[in-house]
Amino acid sequence: MKSTSGFRLSAMMLCGRVVVAMLTILSCAYCCSAQTRLTVSAAASLKDALAETEAVYEHGHSNIEFSNNFGSSGTLAQQIDQGAPVDLFLSAAAKPMNDLAANGLIVTSTRRNLLRNTLVLIAPLDSKLRDFLGLTDKSIRLIALDDPASVPAGQYGKQTLLSFHLWEQLNAKIVLGKDVRQVLTYVETGNADAGLVYATDAQASGKVRVVATAPESMHDPIVYPVAVIKGSHNEEASRKFVEFLRSPTAQAIFVKHGFTIAAP
Repeated sequence: MKSTSGFRLSAMMLCGRVVVAMLTILSCAYCCSAQTRLTVSAAASLKDALAETEAVYEHGHSNIEFSNNFGSSGTLAQQIDQGAPVDLFLSAAAKPMNDLAANGLIVTSTRRNLLRNTLVLIAPLDSKLRDFLGLTDKSIRLIALDDPASVPAGQYGKQTLLSFHLWEQLNAKIVLGKDVRQVLTYVETGNADAGLVYATDAQASGKVRVVATAPESMHDPIVYPVAVIKGSHNEEASRKFVEFLRSPTAQAIFVKHGFTIAAP
C-alpha cells in the first residue's frame, strides 16, 4: 500500500509540474504574439508616404500594427489637447507641436524635425495659368486654399500671397479647404481654377500640373516635426518607431514621395 501511495503521489507531482510548464509556455507564447497598436495622428500630406513606411515597419515587427488619423495639423493638435488617445503626432508645422509642448503634452526628448516640403501653385492640366501674378486674371474665378486658421498649408499659402502683395486682390476668389487633400480635389475636379498645396500632394496626382513653386523666402520654413505624446500606453514602442522614421530605409520612402529630409 505504501508503495502504491508513493507512486500515486509522484505521478501527481509530475503531472503538476507538466501543467505548470505548459502554462508557462502558453503564457510566453501569448506575450510574444500580443499585438501593440500604435495610434498615429499625422498631417494629411503624409498619408501615402506614412502608409508605405508603416507597412515596411510592420513587415519586420509582426507584433506592431498602426491606427492612423489624418487631418490638418492644427485640428489634430486640438484633439490631442482635448484628450484624444494618441501615441505619436506628426505635424506639418512647428506651431501645433509647440502648442502641445507648451501644455506639457509631448515627451520632449522624442521630438525630432523629420521632413521638409515645398509649397506649389497648381492648376488643371489644360489651364493656361503661368505664374502667381496670373491669379489676378478674370479667367481665374476660384482659388483653393487651406484654412489659414487651422491648416499649416493655408498659413504658408496666405504668407506667400501676402509676400506677392496679392492677398487683398484675391481674397474674394478664395475657397477654403479643410486640408491639403481637399484643396487638391477641388483643383482635380475643376471646382477651383487653381490651388496652393504641397509639392508632395501635386506629385501624387496625375490630374493637375505645377504652375510655380513658392519661393521659400516668402513663407515660414515647411518643417514636419514628430514626437511621442505624453501618457501614451505604448511609449517604448512609439520611441522605437520614431527612430525608424529617421532611418535610411524610411527616409528613402519619404524622398520617393517628394519630401526632403530635415537637418538633424
